[in-house]
Amino acid sequence: MHNDPIKISSIEWKEIFDIEAVKQSWGLADEGTPEDLASMVYGVKFNFMSGCPGYVGDLFIIQGDILTGDAPVILIRDRAGKLKFCYE
Repeated sequence: MHNDPIKISSIEWKEIFDIEAVKQSWGLADEGTPEDLASMVYGVKFNFMSGCPGYVGDLFIIQGDILTGDAPVILIRDRAGKLKFCYE
């Protein structure tokens, strides 16, 4: 099993940035860029495989540069391949 963190690609940062709730979480307007978001947060991707029946695929964890006690943003892909919040 490969569970090492993977660098988020520029295409994936764009996908993450395009999620309105993510932009709102960091106070970014539509004229912002994925690079703006990437410069404000810590982000990592995993090729995730659940230990029992469940999710297999991309798992993204995004954490701001302030540890507030709030959970980081966790994103997964739905069956159509679109990123969504893990707990929607």
